[in-house]
Amino acid sequence: MSLWEQRWNPLRGEWVVFSAHRQQRPWRGERVAASAPREVPARDPGCAFCPGATRAGGARNPDYDGVFVFDNDLPVVGPAAPRELAPPPGFYRNRPATGQARVVCYTPRHDLSLPRLPPGAVLDYLTVLQQQYAELSAMPDIAHVLVFENRGEVVGVSNPHPHCQIYATNFVFKTMETEALLSRRHLEDTGRVLLADVLAAEYDDGRRLLIDGGSAVAFVPYFARYPYEVFVAPKQTYPSLAALSPGELRDFADVLRRTLIRFDNLWRMPFPYVMALHQAPTDGGDHAGFHFHVELHPPLRQPDLLKYPAGPEIGGGNYMNDAAPEQSAAELRAAGDVHWAGAGEEP
Repeated sequence: MSLWEQRWNPLRGEWVVFSAHRQQRPWRGERVAASAPREVPARDPGCAFCPGATRAGGARNPDYDGVFVFDNDLPVVGPAAPRELAPPPGFYRNRPATGQARVVCYTPRHDLSLPRLPPGAVLDYLTVLQQQYAELSAMPDIAHVLVFENRGEVVGVSNPHPHCQIYATNFVFKTMETEALLSRRHLEDTGRVLLADVLAAEYDDGRRLLIDGGSAVAFVPYFARYPYEVFVAPKQTYPSLAALSPGELRDFADVLRRTLIRFDNLWRMPFPYVMALHQAPTDGGDHAGFHFHVELHPPLRQPDLLKYPAGPEIGGGNYMNDAAPEQSAAELRAAGDVHWAGAGEEP
């Protein structure tokens, strides 16, 4: 790619600016401590998410041996949220924020992570997420089910025990609302699914593909906002994870796990990221063009350097990427998909 280039992100409707020559620029700003491996116990008596622990709300966890789901003790939204609100001043608007917030611990082992789980455990985890989506999306007041994981201190994780969260809300999160709108417009204008066109373009080019695994694929998108951003998607179009067949879910679990192993292998360290499942809204609207996928947004551009959203991103509204997606994909492919620290045992 050229030194200065803009690339259009069709899923967000925005331009991303690339200046790959700046990746090695002199840096005298803040650095983060590299997340060197350290001894972590298989069970931490001070961890509220471990089996048998008492959580903040007073409930005691069972001695679970697989995937464990519980209602968040300090939820961001809840079914008991007030429905009647005081009117806002002037022309401002407000409305209730209701829903369900849950935590999904995907292993009882405090010392493991998603890329270090064996294949069967990752498949079990995604099977539970399928069940959670089906249950929550069927609730009458739920317009959207957001599943996400924050991994690593630099992205603000509040508890290091391996887990993700589910926010099932009476509103649609903005990113998915925009994606659903643009996907519907693309389908109306072209008769094709937007993310399917993205996949076709990535296959035609080939340089950014990471893993081609049966019915699923992982790639660094042409328009990546972060240096090591990766999408994992089924090849067929489905509105949500819940719609995948058992065989497709197995392929998806395998590709996701191997992608996360590559992250850890890149610099031989626990690789931080924000992972979000992009699933169609459940508000009763027409979302025929929505193609479920997972987006992984790692904040690091080097082992001890963060990609800081700053003036251009926060102030200007356009992301600046200092890495060429083609080079990032090559690095991740070379990292291999056998975890450098070894795999954990089946829980």
